[in-house]
Amino acid sequence: MPHQSDLIALIAMGFVLAMSFGFLASKLRMPPLVGYLVAGIAIGPFTPGFVADAGLAGQLAEIGVILLMFGVGLHFSIDALLKVRNIALPGAVAQIGVATLIGVGLARWWGWSTASGVVFGLALSVASTVVLLRALEQRNELDTEQGRIAVGWLIVEDLAMVLALVFLPALANTGEGARESSLLASLGVTTVKVAMFVAVMMVGGRRVVPWVLLQVARTGSRELFTLAVLAIALGIAYGSAVLFDVSFALGAFFAGVMLAESDLSHQAAENSLPLQDAFAVMFFVSVGMLFDPWVIVQQPLQLLGVMFIVLIGKSVAAFAIVLAFGYAVRTALTISASLAQIGEFSFILAGLGVLLGLLPPEGRDLILAGALLSITLNPLAFATIEPIARWFNERPDLLAFLRRESKRTTLAAESKVSALRNHAVIVGYGRVGSVVGHGLQAQGLEFVVIEMSRRVVEQLREDKITAVYGDATAHGVLELAQIQHARLLVIASPDGFHARRILELARAKNPKIAIVVRTHSSSELKYLIRQGVDRAVMGELELALEMTDYALRSLGVSEERCKLLTQWLRNEGVAGNPKDPGA
Repeated sequence: MPHQSDLIALIAMGFVLAMSFGFLASKLRMPPLVGYLVAGIAIGPFTPGFVADAGLAGQLAEIGVILLMFGVGLHFSIDALLKVRNIALPGAVAQIGVATLIGVGLARWWGWSTASGVVFGLALSVASTVVLLRALEQRNELDTEQGRIAVGWLIVEDLAMVLALVFLPALANTGEGARESSLLASLGVTTVKVAMFVAVMMVGGRRVVPWVLLQVARTGSRELFTLAVLAIALGIAYGSAVLFDVSFALGAFFAGVMLAESDLSHQAAENSLPLQDAFAVMFFVSVGMLFDPWVIVQQPLQLLGVMFIVLIGKSVAAFAIVLAFGYAVRTALTISASLAQIGEFSFILAGLGVLLGLLPPEGRDLILAGALLSITLNPLAFATIEPIARWFNERPDLLAFLRRESKRTTLAAESKVSALRNHAVIVGYGRVGSVVGHGLQAQGLEFVVIEMSRRVVEQLREDKITAVYGDATAHGVLELAQIQHARLLVIASPDGFHARRILELARAKNPKIAIVVRTHSSSELKYLIRQGVDRAVMGELELALEMTDYALRSLGVSEERCKLLTQWLRNEGVAGNPKDPGA
């Protein structure tokens, strides 16, 4: 094949195979990222058939890294981090520390250097944001407390990895046998350069970058605006490397952060997304090209060590940390499952580590194999949440010990709730449950809240609202809320499996209780109706009905006809069997 067509061949084969394997992975209910990596393996030097140019792939991957980091910066949310900083910041730092120490220990046992162990451990300590967001969205938990904690946790991890990318070159320049003074000097010089770059970006960049984008936006040219966004991302990344000797990744990240300050950031993200996605795919393909599948056969014990850190070490550390901060077992299990995988930052760290001579190539292969397996197995990790939570809930003494609950607090809660009769029980006091609570409170009606967040429970008690801390599916929690004497149960939890279990337990204790349940899917809605709940509410359906009612009234349809049509639409949404609304 002529040399001048190598780039076209790489891009064509890379995209075609990435699309094919990505589609297959999606059909198998796995993240498409797995398919992209497999596509890279297929055109890499370790498998038969077409072999792409690794040098060109590496350069395309560098652009992919720049655009990936630019996207991270563009979507970086300080507000989201501040809301969960009390758990996300110390939790993520502690979990990274534990995983890195285990990685260093394994590396030394295998005969690697300490520097190799640090890079190896860091690469295994950080989870993939892409995989996490997809998993939380599928479970409708992105806006829940555990979802916000998991996202905030990964934001801290991403920031830590950005710093690691900055300081790894300094560690490489000192060498394995370098003196402590030489290492400190190198780190000091790097710190000064990074500080100068950050100062320039914070003082000048946050003014200049949004201003430049605004001037281009005023031209009204969509392609010029898109070009400006890409020029800012690539230009700052390249300029930071040339002028301040910092990584492309850090420059691109700060370019995104600066652009996020502009009110044009959403449009910038939308316009750059297609190119960002395309080069991100090429990044994953190039990573797959570097992977030698024979490592699975040649080094099975080392691979087991990698999987132990990713699936067990990180998860157990996160579980213990979240429990230590007073959160419920289910929340701790969700965070643990979220972190039981590695992804894009792991690849970037491994690639840089090999390039700098800090990590042996077999270390990169082990990290890639660990990523493929952990991403594939991550849905199973989430599937274990319910049975493990049920196992803990059937052992109330162990649960109380893990939560560090005091007997005095438990007795105080019991004495306050025990006198309630004909009251309402609200499970979950987030955005939905709190609205119900405010409505009941406004009418002077008695209710008790069951909430898995200790901090929410403490705040409710300060506000003189009766609250029980715990998981409603745990032994004795519904009884503590006097469910057997309650008149109404409001299940505001977004987790469908969790809601089903609560429904079963509540019906067993009080068959006559009225129940209203929140749900997110039509199939779940139908199931709940069949189970005899008094009302199952699907947010999207009710939103659509409200908007339809307003639209009909605005167009002159009578109030009586609007009610009839709305009820017809609700029946169609639930039963899937529309009838003539005029019948």
